[in-house]
Amino acid sequence: MSPPAIVKFPHPALRDPARAVSAVDDELRELAAGMIEAMHNAGGIGLAAPQVGRAIRLIVAADGGAPLVFFNPKIVAAAEEIAEREEGCLSLPGISAVVRRPAAVSVSGLDIRGKEQKTDAEGLLAACLQHEIDHLNGVLFVDHLSRLKKNRLLAKYRKRVAAAERGER
Repeated sequence: MSPPAIVKFPHPALRDPARAVSAVDDELRELAAGMIEAMHNAGGIGLAAPQVGRAIRLIVAADGGAPLVFFNPKIVAAAEEIAEREEGCLSLPGISAVVRRPAAVSVSGLDIRGKEQKTDAEGLLAACLQHEIDHLNGVLFVDHLSRLKKNRLLAKYRKRVAAAERGER
């Protein structure tokens, strides 16, 4: 099976809240594997099911070693310390901005076998997990910016998309 296509803003799947997974089965494991491949092919470090047009609570992330897979992920603890980090998104290619998020988080959910798991993350992985969980709630990284900055970035993105559609660089 080829990896699923990553949908781009303003695709409606990016704004719809995802539903919980009742059981992890072979179809969902295959979807997770395809998402990992799509994430790697696109040069990303995380991907959420809504980004491939699926309204389910599933995220994948790269952590140096084996990829992380979470079904029904939730942040169960977050540091009071805030970190600022440049973020981009595979569904909004070509734009990025500094986003403020908790510097460390603990995330729980089901693993690829349907067993409960918990991961403590800090730095880039913490930001990535928070970013992907936001996707499950219909939230994009630009939603964490001021209205002015968000509008400027989205205007820049739309201009890039329009230029690409006309065959310009």
